Amino acid sequence: MPADLHGDVIDDLGRRIVAGELPDGEILTLAQLESEYGASRTLVREAVRVLESMGMLASRRRVGITVQPRARWDEFDPKLIQWTLAGPQRQQHLEALMELRVAVEPMAAALAARRASDAQRIEIRRLAEVLDDLGRRGLGDTSEYLEADLRFHALVLTASGNPLLAALERPVHEVLTGRTRLGMHPSTPAPGTLEQHLRVAVEIAGGDADAAEQNSREHLRGVWHEILPESP
Repeated sequence: MPADLHGDVIDDLGRRIVAGELPDGEILTLAQLESEYGASRTLVREAVRVLESMGMLASRRRVGITVQPRARWDEFDPKLIQWTLAGPQRQQHLEALMELRVAVEPMAAALAARRASDAQRIEIRRLAEVLDDLGRRGLGDTSEYLEADLRFHALVLTASGNPLLAALERPVHEVLTGRTRLGMHPSTPAPGTLEQHLRVAVEIAGGDADAAEQNSREHLRGVWHEILPESP
């Protein structure tokens, strides 16, 4: 597969590793990759370095470039999340990402109710109202809805005042974007979803940490169940 751009090699090689086409322990060489991608040695070397920084590859003299086990990968890297959602482990990864959200976002909502600035409280409520309007008009699968949803959840994480929670904006961004890109977000959100967004926003605005946490958890558990496969 000829590739002229640095990103092309990274994306194709990353997807192949994630899909298991290049399994854990596979040995690669720069010469092999140069030939396969029709790319320069410099370009291939830079692509390998990027994947090494993500924990997916490791280079050793007289050994070569070795595909690493998934336990060593940077699971929060946006590219890795994108490749996984595009591959055969999509369903398992969506569920894992939602489990993470259920675990941490309710705490972020509680902290935001205590720590958010006045401007953040106003904006969180405004975004919830935008989501409510778009969702009720059957626009839940549009880019406009996605943009408002991304900003809502990112702002709740940021308003928590906890930089570690705020850093989770990246995986949250990818799972929300991935659901829409894969056609898994309904045009009309499930019953209660819009109301729960609004309740969380109102409780953050009003400083009710316990209620914000509880309703955030209820909302996210509902979304989690939406993506679970139906029982036979």
